Amino acid sequence: MAQGKQRSGGRRAGPKCIAIVGPYATGKTTLMEAILARCGAIAKQEPAASGRTVGDHSREARAHQMSVETSFATFDFMGENFTLADTPGSVEFSHDSLGALAGSDIAVVVAEPDPAKFAALQQTLRRLDELAIPRVIFLNKIDKSDIGLREMLKQLQPFSAAPLIARQIPIRKNGIVVGAIDLALERAYIWREHAPSEVTAIAGEDKAREIEARFQMLEKLADHDDALMEELLEEVEPPLDQVFDDLSADIRQGQAVPVLIGSALNGNGILRLLKTIRHDAPGIAETRARLGLKGSGAAALSMKTYHTSHGGKLTVARVLAGAFKDGAEVAFPNGEAGRISGVYRMFGKDHKAGAEAAEGATVGFGKLEGAQTGDVVVGGRGEPAAHAGARPPEPVHSISLKPRERKDDVRLSAAIRKLAEEDVALKVSHDPQSGDLLLEGQGEMHLRVTLERLENRYQIPVELHAPAVPYAETIRKSVSQRGRHKKQSGGHGQFGDVVLDIKPQARGEGFRFSDTITGGVVPKQYIPSVERGVIDYLKSGPLGFPVVDVHVNLSDGSYHSVDSSDMAFQMAAKLAMREGMAAASPVLLEPVLKVAIVTPSEATAKINALLPQRRGRILGFDTREGWPGWGRMEALIPQAEIRGLIVELRSLTAGVAGYTAAFDHMAELTGRAAEEVLKARSAA
Repeated sequence: MAQGKQRSGGRRAGPKCIAIVGPYATGKTTLMEAILARCGAIAKQEPAASGRTVGDHSREARAHQMSVETSFATFDFMGENFTLADTPGSVEFSHDSLGALAGSDIAVVVAEPDPAKFAALQQTLRRLDELAIPRVIFLNKIDKSDIGLREMLKQLQPFSAAPLIARQIPIRKNGIVVGAIDLALERAYIWREHAPSEVTAIAGEDKAREIEARFQMLEKLADHDDALMEELLEEVEPPLDQVFDDLSADIRQGQAVPVLIGSALNGNGILRLLKTIRHDAPGIAETRARLGLKGSGAAALSMKTYHTSHGGKLTVARVLAGAFKDGAEVAFPNGEAGRISGVYRMFGKDHKAGAEAAEGATVGFGKLEGAQTGDVVVGGRGEPAAHAGARPPEPVHSISLKPRERKDDVRLSAAIRKLAEEDVALKVSHDPQSGDLLLEGQGEMHLRVTLERLENRYQIPVELHAPAVPYAETIRKSVSQRGRHKKQSGGHGQFGDVVLDIKPQARGEGFRFSDTITGGVVPKQYIPSVERGVIDYLKSGPLGFPVVDVHVNLSDGSYHSVDSSDMAFQMAAKLAMREGMAAASPVLLEPVLKVAIVTPSEATAKINALLPQRRGRILGFDTREGWPGWGRMEALIPQAEIRGLIVELRSLTAGVAGYTAAFDHMAELTGRAAEEVLKARSAA
């Protein structure tokens, strides 16, 4: 227990950055609109579905009526500067919040009193715990709630490492929430739609509820303040400044999570939230310490990258130390240098040019081509800082694409590279079998939005198909096969003669080549040529797939003193392999993945029934450590069956289940499934 809180001495000055986070459809974009309207940054609050909000300004976000990337808006409130970062709530786009969270002083967690969304809320709170980011909860849509606040917090408390503290309690009239009592101020407010609240007296049943709830709030604050604990034991009313200081200190130190209530749609509870942020959010020095930033020079964290249609690359950055001017030189973590071409104040899709970014400000830096999301750039030729962004999740869904017209190859590669710079969870590679571009991401909608961006911005028509499964083949029995290449076409001919012993190896042992040549029947200088011929053949065996797990031994052969050559022995080896492999009982192999699925425990039975339909074999089930109400299941699933698995898992779990997968082994594939693979291969 602490000896007493150090008093904050009033509000904490300086520009601040606030991340708005929470599950899908809880009202995060609506909350940003309500805040901007309350501060006079916009003329009026627009509905989220109107297509006119400051957040969700991209064409794709408005088409799907959901946040698909983080939006920033800078505004002033009571003489101070703030930037809101409205982050996506869908699990398929939540990775986009990683950069914004790293650079923010505090997170406002938007929740709603809907138990169906509590599992998704648990994911949000868990991420904030892992990143050690101070937070407050804004319980939105409270006017539509029929669940008591105390019961709601009881259900949510296991999801948070820090205690949840009710800062307000609702006032109900005829079963409907019409206002709130501020437990710190001991003041009641009746809400008015998009208008200032009306102060009212606390009387009757509401007074009894207020006394009880306030005492519970003070008890939790006293866990970290001996002086407050003594006052409570002696039944001494603590001064208001002591209560406010304890609330502020506990938020900044991550020792408590205040819960505020309101309705973003109606503009209720917004002023209390703003004042909480203004007074209680940590300053830039504490955020800098959380990130472990060292050094005395200017530094800024890249939180998000955009490629604009006219202005080129735009890097949204939080100035962690010092200041940056337009034209300033910066150093990237890789040691390379760049120059800022424009400093901009962010406001949704609009950005206004300025001359300088002060410490704590969140701004856009123009044309920092070397900056990646999560990079810490330093001023001048200072010592490069470490990358500070959290790692994005591993991909769970993929598509293969190629341009409809070959002339667009270069344009497509450049466009995809830009999209991947903007989206930290978009993984781009080349399919080794088809040569097409392989896009991997967080789900079907994530990749759909990526393709929409490709079409909307770059107008490159593409063809899509399922990624190729990396099938292979091997053999079941041993054979010995001679291969003779003899050709006479005038002058020197070509002659190579080999005998190859082809044997299967244990699964996973790969390819091995050896020789047992005696008497020089195949000269030593030609033995490497035989091995090259064998390796070249193994790229495509009798079934049409790469050959694995075979041992090839060169046991005999002959040569011609004039006509033998490297090429002749390569050709002889390929002939021997072609005939020998066909006689060695070739069999198809498919890759099998080890999959770890995390899911709310109530969905376990449904997932148990799903996996056998995908030829999965369940290995075991256990509780998910540190996640109350969640389980972790392991299974072996053929890679051919993994496509679309994430879609089914999320449909069974209100969008919250996930998985990771890694290659485990190659397994024989026979029967109808093998016939279908071979048929598709021959038709390709």
